[in-house]
Amino acid sequence: MDNNRDLFDGMAIFCAVVDANGFAAAAERLGHSASHVSKEVARLEARLGARLLNRTTRTLSLTDVGQTYYEQAHRIVEDAREIRNSILSIGDKPMGLLRVSVPVSFARNYLDGWLPEFMRTYGDVRLHVEASDRMVDVVAEGFDVVVRAGRLDDTGLIARKLMMSRLLTVASPQYLTRNGTPDTPGALVDHTLIDFSYRKTATVWEYGRPGAKKVSVSVSPRLVCNSADTELAVALAGVGITRLPSMACERELASGALVPLLTRFEEEPIGVYAIYPSRTHLAAKVRAFVDYLSDKCSKAAPTD
Repeated sequence: MDNNRDLFDGMAIFCAVVDANGFAAAAERLGHSASHVSKEVARLEARLGARLLNRTTRTLSLTDVGQTYYEQAHRIVEDAREIRNSILSIGDKPMGLLRVSVPVSFARNYLDGWLPEFMRTYGDVRLHVEASDRMVDVVAEGFDVVVRAGRLDDTGLIARKLMMSRLLTVASPQYLTRNGTPDTPGALVDHTLIDFSYRKTATVWEYGRPGAKKVSVSVSPRLVCNSADTELAVALAGVGITRLPSMACERELASGALVPLLTRFEEEPIGVYAIYPSRTHLAAKVRAFVDYLSDKCSKAAPTD
């Protein structure tokens, strides 16, 4: 029984021979030897059980069966070329559904303001944006791009740095007026603390720049939540002290609504990354979005 390869092997070469009116001319167009082209046509005739070409030393003509086969095969080959060109065109043009996950604070402070321009620029891209602070599984959940801050595990995913963000300890002026300002990490145990539930070291806050002695503080937070925006809101209300990436509270720091604490003990800034599954055959929509984010972030905050 013929398999799919049997059905199509030699078809394009046969059509090229007919179009070029000769084996040598077809071989030159295809980048093969004339003997290879001749053998492929002979194999095609053997599989079909019919002679397609009348050959002499000087002329080449189609048999009646060959004429019928050429007319059908030529359409198939042209359709295949059109499909290939269409796919290549799609590959070069950003289009289709793009699924993105970003931290809530990144959406609020950055992406929400950038999306309209992206959507106007790339009118054929549809977006599904999930603003969430949970640690999503990029591949299993079908996301095209995920933006996350922190030190990355070796997951085999591609990570492109967008910016750097400081990890800050902050409180409102009202809270500090009522409760005093801690001057060392150890003094935090006497304060009301607000923590983030997705933090890897949930019961320990660590301080210290590279090369300096690390200070670890065991904490018993009054509130633990899974949203940086909730941390921010409660801290702004003067309830307690929390730790936030600077990208989550830049406006509040600039306005004085929050005050940075323990800055001389501050840890090394963390990277904010666009994470996606692979560079191989990267979809144009993904490349366009990541390039767009990179350009915007480079203007909003430093990457080093």
